[in-house]
This record gives sequence, structure tokens and C-alpha cells, in this order.
Amino acid sequence: MSEVKAPVAEGGCQCGAIRYAFYAPLENAHACHCRMCQRAVGGAFALLAGGKKENFAWTKGEAAFYESSNVAKRAYCRACGTPLTFAYDMPEARIYVTIGSLDAPEAAPILKQYGVESRLPWVQFCESVPGEETGAASPDAQAFVATIKSNQGP
Repeated sequence: MSEVKAPVAEGGCQCGAIRYAFYAPLENAHACHCRMCQRAVGGAFALLAGGKKENFAWTKGEAAFYESSNVAKRAYCRACGTPLTFAYDMPEARIYVTIGSLDAPEAAPILKQYGVESRLPWVQFCESVPGEETGAASPDAQAFVATIKSNQGP
């Protein structure tokens, strides 16, 4: 008898063409202020939460993908344009969904802010949530960031 997993979190695009599910609790809910995330979501910052790729599945439709850099892809709905996911290309990397695309975004309160060096000076947002500059976590993180080549426009 096969085991049927129940989704822990679900979401999708604004037109309903694309749906996804997580089969484990969401992890590392965060805001990212880096320029790549700002451009990807067309906003002052991206709100993301995710988990292991094996706990994620597309459940309806087929997402389109944009390689925003040489090391990452972002999924979106080709019909309505909703930004849906961000994931590095490494197998061990987590996949993150945009918190706004979740059916219950209130269930993913942010715990950290990344890319604070690009935080817009007029943004006053969750000042009590700790922040970190891109690559500041460790020398390994700095080395990884140094390999990223953006495919986004100027």
C-alpha cells in the first residue's frame, strides 16, 4: 500500500494556472533585499520561505523558469507573471517560494533579512528581525557569492 502525503503548505499564482505544495514544514522564512530579488519580484524586497527540494512538488500546471544567474533559477507563471520560486542549482540547495504566493502567507513569519546592504533607505520594515549582508555568514559564503554572474538587465 502506497503512502499518500498530505501537504503542509500550498500556494500558486494569481490566475490559478500553477499550484505547488510542500510536504514538510516551511523553513527559513526571510526577506531578501538584494538587487536580484528586488528585480525578480518587482518590489523593494522578496519574501521567501522554503525547504528541501524533495519536500516540494508542482501540483498543477507547468511553471516557466528564468536563470537569473549562473547558479540559480526562478519559477514564474507564464500566463500571469506571478513570481513563484527561487532555487540554487545545487542538489542540496533548498527551494524557496514567494510568501505572497502561499495560500496562508501568515503561517510563514520572517525570521531573518538577507542582502541588507541593498536595503532601500526608505524601507522601514521589521527592524527587530536580524539582518545579514550578502555573503557575510562565512568565508565559504563569500567565495560562493563571488562566483555568481547575474543574467538580469542593468
